[in-house]
Amino acid sequence: MAISRKLFKPVSLLLLIYIVVAVPPRVEAAITCSTVLNSLIPCLSYVVKGGKVPPTCCRGIKSLYGIAKSKADRQGICSCLKIAASSVSGINFKNAAALPGKCGVKNIPFKISPKADCSKVR
Repeated sequence: MAISRKLFKPVSLLLLIYIVVAVPPRVEAAITCSTVLNSLIPCLSYVVKGGKVPPTCCRGIKSLYGIAKSKADRQGICSCLKIAASSVSGINFKNAAALPGKCGVKNIPFKISPKADCSKVR
């Protein structure tokens, strides 16, 4: 039995939420994966389909950028994004990479990728 496309995206989102809540970040950081997920859920449609970036997505990116004060915070966010990037199918990583610039945030110290090396984030 095939899963319909309408059902697939909610199932992917639920899987992502489960993974982010169930898997603790590898780095001791004040920013949790739940915080990262809640901030970036509005970006999901853009990273999958493209189009116009929702203003709520940019607010989430700017918020995370603003609270990531320490190396541990940035590595924790990177780890959460790496988990998310590995868990949700259909992500267009070119769209994901363009998000910070489209939202006016520069100097993000890592790429959103399942292959990101978060230990090198400073």
